[in-house]
Amino acid sequence: MLYSVEHTTKYQYHEQVSLCHNIAALAPRNTDKQTCRAFNIVISPLPEVLEEHIDFFGNKLYYFVIEQEHEELTVTVRSQVEKTNRMGNQPSYPLQGWENVRDMLLASTGECMDEKQFTHPTEITTATDEIKDYAEKSFPIDRPLFEAVYDLIKRIYTDFTFTPGFTTISTPLSVVMKERKGVCQDFAHLAISGIHSMGLPARYVSGYLETVAPEGKVKLTGVDASHAWISVFIPGMGWVDFDPTNNQLADEQYITIGWGRDYFDIIPLKGVIMSSSPHELTVSVDVKRIEE
Repeated sequence: MLYSVEHTTKYQYHEQVSLCHNIAALAPRNTDKQTCRAFNIVISPLPEVLEEHIDFFGNKLYYFVIEQEHEELTVTVRSQVEKTNRMGNQPSYPLQGWENVRDMLLASTGECMDEKQFTHPTEITTATDEIKDYAEKSFPIDRPLFEAVYDLIKRIYTDFTFTPGFTTISTPLSVVMKERKGVCQDFAHLAISGIHSMGLPARYVSGYLETVAPEGKVKLTGVDASHAWISVFIPGMGWVDFDPTNNQLADEQYITIGWGRDYFDIIPLKGVIMSSSPHELTVSVDVKRIEE
């Protein structure tokens, strides 16, 4: 499966901005399920500095600086990504109980360091007692890890309402739990928080969904901008991606940009500007299947 992706971010300022420093995390990663065949980033005004580097988690980042006065900043990235669905739609999963996985990771001294770093909560994914109690219902004694995580994903999908505009990126999970609504970032953070509370590794994944659903498929929720889901380490399967917003495994319609502990590790575009005036932000994303 081959996809083209176009992602445009536009900032319109209410007065002239003389300087800005930015970091863009918008280049799709190469993984065992996808290959980024082509990538191009276009920035207007033209930056005086544009540097590429790899962060701690292996994500490709672009740092750029604009030192001229401007009233508008536009960043457009165009990518071509080849997807494969090696897991299949109905994967077989290990029957190892989730407690055995937790205990195995706790006992490991060096061979699972990458996985263990994703067992520790961040400020926004720290579990409250309510979140831990909610997660525990999906993790009875000896339940296979895959089955337990999938049950938690299904319950979040059922119990919470996708409500754009209700939350911001800094809304605490306690508010999401109380109001039972949010967006994909909230549901990903909630799932990660619950899984962490059981002593298990989970990471935040940023990416895209196919904009137009193929014939016979339902259009997924959250396709008009960047999307977020989670990945859980399951021995015998590796890192497995689950989408609580759409109650499913991430299949060939999902394109991964990168991952981290939470949203703040893989923000699509962030920066600082020399200005005190407000600004307006617009984002558009278009993901299409293309012929070879």
